[in-house]
Amino acid sequence: MHDWWIGTSGFSYADWRGVFYPQDLPSREWLSFYAGEFSTVELNVTFYRTPRESTYRSWAQAVGEGFAFVLKAPRLISHIKRLADCRESLERFLAPTAPLADRLALVLLQLPPSLRFDAALFDDFLEGLPPGFPPLAWEPRHRSFADDASVDWFRAHRQSLVVAESGGRYPTIRAFTAPPAYLRFHGPERLYASAYSEGKLAEWATWIRQEVPAGTTVYAFFNNDVGGHAVVNARMLRALAHASS
Repeated sequence: MHDWWIGTSGFSYADWRGVFYPQDLPSREWLSFYAGEFSTVELNVTFYRTPRESTYRSWAQAVGEGFAFVLKAPRLISHIKRLADCRESLERFLAPTAPLADRLALVLLQLPPSLRFDAALFDDFLEGLPPGFPPLAWEPRHRSFADDASVDWFRAHRQSLVVAESGGRYPTIRAFTAPPAYLRFHGPERLYASAYSEGKLAEWATWIRQEVPAGTTVYAFFNNDVGGHAVVNARMLRALAHASS
């Protein structure tokens, strides 16, 4: 049996009104409504800007004790500095998140497609993490990460390698390297705007059951938000996960 945490990449989408959120529900209440059904959310907003501490406080107050946030690392760190000399930037990113406390479960590190696997660079990056920095989930987008040397590095350093499905646009590296397991679904055809079939998600539930040790925490997020596909698919995977437990 696995400990599944299933949600969507973001929660604040206008086109979810009437699809997921009631038509008359104010947007300020969306997160509370979302947390009434899902146990976790992956926030991409932190990739583009640094929210104020007051924003994190309002998010923490909107959800229950058992809710888990995953924050996407800023593009300054992943795409501009490309993981080099990031200690100060990491500290600035982490500082205002204090109100989340233990609700901050992970930081998603999505790498640019042009960044190749580089063990020395990644060793330095890990050494520069500030004390108390949350666990990382790494989402590479270069084919070099599919090599054995890359997978071995992630396993040796106990780092979670994201298994991302993007309809073939980026490599999907089906390897469990360290807990927690982490899945991202960007859309099987049109990125962010296409839905997964129940059969395809059943294949992923089977892969987790066969390849990931029992008892492991599994995070799964749907980034196919357009038209509410993410909500439908998150519910679908949740039902499949419960059926297989």
